[in-house]
Amino acid sequence: MSRSIILFVLFAFSAQVTFGQDTTTVSLLFVGDVMQHDSQISAAYDPISKSYDYSACFQYVKPIIQSADVAIANLEVTLAGPPYKGYPQFSAPDQLAEELKETGFDILVTANNHSLDRRRKGLERTIDVLDSVSILHTGTFKDSSSRAVKYPLVFEKNGFRFSLLNYTYGTNGIPVTQPNIVNLIDTVKIKADLAQARAQNTDAIIVFMHWGAEYQDTPNRSQKRIAALCFENGAMLVIGAHPHVVQPMERDTVKNTLVAYSLGNFVSGQQSRYRDGGAMLWVELEKIRATDSTSAVQIKEAAYELEWVYRNNESPKKYFILPVKEFEKDTMLLTTAASKGMFKTFKDDSRKLFLKNKNISESDRLPLETSYYRVVLTSSSDSLPVVDSTSILNFYGLNVEQVNDSLFNWTTGQFYDREIAEQALAEIKSTTPYADAKLVWYYWDRRREELPSGK
Repeated sequence: MSRSIILFVLFAFSAQVTFGQDTTTVSLLFVGDVMQHDSQISAAYDPISKSYDYSACFQYVKPIIQSADVAIANLEVTLAGPPYKGYPQFSAPDQLAEELKETGFDILVTANNHSLDRRRKGLERTIDVLDSVSILHTGTFKDSSSRAVKYPLVFEKNGFRFSLLNYTYGTNGIPVTQPNIVNLIDTVKIKADLAQARAQNTDAIIVFMHWGAEYQDTPNRSQKRIAALCFENGAMLVIGAHPHVVQPMERDTVKNTLVAYSLGNFVSGQQSRYRDGGAMLWVELEKIRATDSTSAVQIKEAAYELEWVYRNNESPKKYFILPVKEFEKDTMLLTTAASKGMFKTFKDDSRKLFLKNKNISESDRLPLETSYYRVVLTSSSDSLPVVDSTSILNFYGLNVEQVNDSLFNWTTGQFYDREIAEQALAEIKSTTPYADAKLVWYYWDRRREELPSGK
């Protein structure tokens, strides 16, 4: 057989394999503990509106959470209504759940040692609030019939179907009030639940565990034993919470499994070393469907990135979740040497610990475009003046910016390059009626500085 014929046969075979398959992917993002200590509740309170607002806390991490196909967190508080209280028996304002939904979280697990902090009312009202804001949840249930229908939780995204299970080591000694159910770590029950998950014929089984020893950066024997049991019974991913510090992650590329023993605190009032931040875990799954309708799902990529909780010097103090990738080279928000030092200590400690990871490295995601420019055309303290919509302004875009309750601006769209923004400013000033237009620099969607043109 000639070389050309051999190459043709190989190409035809390759094309048949390639075009006979359908490949899809889905990105999962897991974060650790969502907590609300007294200082956090005070920080979110707006004395003018007499309500709670968490938007500032989540604003910097929001674009990252929203970029995931599915984002999952551990809700380690109850939503039991007032009086709102932090440790040791948590009840957070409903606005926390609303902001988690707005930030991009799709699913919250609720089985943890604080599930019963407000007893039956707290467990049931938490379920009701999460249902009201359309966040999927699992781990606690009003009764056995509800658990039978909704557990293991099945969710779908991008043509993938998942089974999600959630368990906790305990409830701080508070007994469960009948007919409520909190999923406790019971290996016999877990094996039975995993058998039911396998019967759901989903593409992947995920188990979210509340386990381990608080403030210990190494998984204990129990964690390792339970993770192994989950894998032996069909789980692909095991995600851990409770220690409030990060612990190593391991990916077995042969067995196609992954365990993250602890992702630490996603947001909390704990500010001591190791506890003031956590890890976000990205897992990308790939499904290849063959012509005979069979499919295989693999962990295509897995990576972590760090987030740190900044508490400023206002009174009351405000909290901000900062993605390390965006802020480690630009610490403008951190106004004191102490906060910059704590930020550096957290990222250095965490990266050193994660050197123990197996087949899971830090994400190579490019930093977000958080700095940009706009040309401000006009402003008004009463009603916004009509702007002459010339072709030039249409080209650059027209937006209304609300500076405060009474001040509005007409602005152009965003420019990420300073030189291009200055060229646009010069063109607008010379060819439109807006000779007093100004160039303004924005950072994380906040106006930072009015810039002199030509500099």
